[in-house]
Order: sequence, then C-alpha cells, then structure tokens
Amino acid sequence: MSMAEYLLAEFESQAPVTRKFLERLPEDKLTWKPHNKSMTAGQLAYHLAFVPGGVVQGAQKDQIPPPGFQFPQPASVQEILEAFDKSIATVREVLPSFDDATMNATWRIVDGDKEIAAMPRAAFLRNIMLNHWYQHRGQFCVYLRLLDVPVPSSWGPSADERSALQPELQTA
Repeated sequence: MSMAEYLLAEFESQAPVTRKFLERLPEDKLTWKPHNKSMTAGQLAYHLAFVPGGVVQGAQKDQIPPPGFQFPQPASVQEILEAFDKSIATVREVLPSFDDATMNATWRIVDGDKEIAAMPRAAFLRNIMLNHWYQHRGQFCVYLRLLDVPVPSSWGPSADERSALQPELQTA
C-alpha cells in the first residue's frame, strides 16, 4: 500500500465520524462561542469542514506562503456540510495522485526568502490534514457538550453514544 493510499484509508474511516459531529450543530448556535477569544461554533465547524481539502490542495505545491487564518462565519449548517462534501471530494481526487516519491519530497512554507517550515509532504499531510483535523474535532466536541448537544462517539464511546465496538453504553 502506498503512503497516499494509507492516509486515504484512514481519512475515509474518519470522514463519516466528522460529518456526524458537524450535523449535530444546532442551526441557532452558529454564532455562539464559549469565550471571547474563541471562534464561533459556526466558524469552528466550517474550519473543520474545510481543513482536509484545503490542506491537500496546498500539498499539491512544493511550497506555499504562510496560511492566513481567516475563519468565515457560515450562514447555515447546510453551508458547512456543503463545504465538507467539497473538501471530501477534493481529498479523494487529489491524494491518490501522490506517489511515494512525491510523498517523501520536501514540502515547504516560505515567506518571501525565509523558510518557515520544511518537511516531507507525507508528514505535512499526516500532521495537518489528519492530526490538525482531529484536534479541531475534539475542540468541536467540547463546543457541543457546552451547548448540551449529545456528543457522537468517535474512536470510542462518548457519554451520550456508544461506539460500534461497545455493545452497551456504560453508565456511572
């Protein structure tokens, strides 16, 4: 299995889990945020939807400028889910085109003539497309909990939902 196929297999297993989280965001809570310094629930959900496709597009280049951190405020959950579907389609289209030589090639973030980061493309995809995605999904999980929305299971059960690996929800 190539490196790209390996990452795609993991991505495919996690995409439906992430969608469950996004679908739980109440329409009337898009502008809610837990703290003044936090993104709104809608901004975080949109970022979660956008990350995989945006990252894999950046990985198509050998170097990119430092990313801007603008988080658009979506008008609806449907807008978030449409962005997510587009992002998923982009990953499915682009990621399989990377052979192992491309995955091992150095990928960079460059600001003018200053190199900010350099790493194998595979490490960039692992760390930002996947690990960064999971980190924001965990952050979004806290938003759902604070909004008193049932939190979906992911790798294991949540307090609200059993996982496929657990036949019964444990109660304390």
